[in-house]
Amino acid sequence: MSRREGVEITVKVTQEGKIQQKDGVLAMKKYEFTEKTRIVQNGCEETKLHRIRAVNTFGNVKAGDIGGWIESEECLSHDGDAWVYGDAIVSGKACICDNAQVYGNAWVYGKARVCDEARVYDEAQVYGEAWIYDEVQVCGKARIYGEASVNGKAWICDKARIRSTENVLTVGPIGSRNDFATFYSGEKEILVKCGCFCGSISEFLEKVRETHGNGRHALVYQAVAETACRQIIPQDMRETRP
Repeated sequence: MSRREGVEITVKVTQEGKIQQKDGVLAMKKYEFTEKTRIVQNGCEETKLHRIRAVNTFGNVKAGDIGGWIESEECLSHDGDAWVYGDAIVSGKACICDNAQVYGNAWVYGKARVCDEARVYDEAQVYGEAWIYDEVQVCGKARIYGEASVNGKAWICDKARIRSTENVLTVGPIGSRNDFATFYSGEKEILVKCGCFCGSISEFLEKVRETHGNGRHALVYQAVAETACRQIIPQDMRETRP
């Protein structure tokens, strides 16, 4: 499911323990609520969460495995291999579907969607009406919110602050390793994730000079970085614009 499809997840449990989705298709119930609950504070509101347990084996999840915390069954699709692990939280009208995974101490809430093969982990948060799909990875202390839509092979980490689609630029495969480079807005500057490198755009360009000198790969990286500087505006600069 992706933003362009405009699909809402609505589920209903039948007497046979199957899930009747909005389009009438039946899917086997793959998890249940355990007796464990907790209350989390989100702004001025308190939200009751339920710890989940798998009732069937799917993907890397075995029947009986204990999962993370969700507010309602609309937060995690019973179809596909989507799962919430550990202490991760999904609340509000947010939904994890297809084969997406949320784990670590990540939190997905509001009306956010995490779909396809996307991963959200560490202490990352996705909220508002943000959509994360394809093979995107969101980690570290990244924040993706507003109406941002991130797809492809983007890898968002560190202290990313992304509230619109134009705050991200993913290019690839490029470079000596034919890898993907993701440029995205941080609090004070543009950040980059490329291979094992994760840091500011100035640090990235310095690393490129050290590794590739004035060679062909260096020229390609520099050209992409220049494009990113023209498109992406760090959070502090957005807030001070007239």
